Amino acid sequence: MDALDARLLDAHARDDRAGLVTLYAEAADASPDIDAACFYLTHAYIYALEMNHHAVTALHARLKQHGRV
Repeated sequence: MDALDARLLDAHARDDRAGLVTLYAEAADASPDIDAACFYLTHAYIYALEMNHHAVTALHARLKQHGRV
């Protein structure tokens, strides 16, 4: 996940919020356990909400599926 971490840091440095939504969702998919995945999904969801990103509904559903919303 080192390459993904580097891409996340780069997106933060550039304030690329749409990229952060995508990258945090990708990090969730790559996470070894549900707690880590939901940590990343929460970040993706927050950035998505801030910009009314098209992934808001899907991210919310994923978090809800795991009892996190």
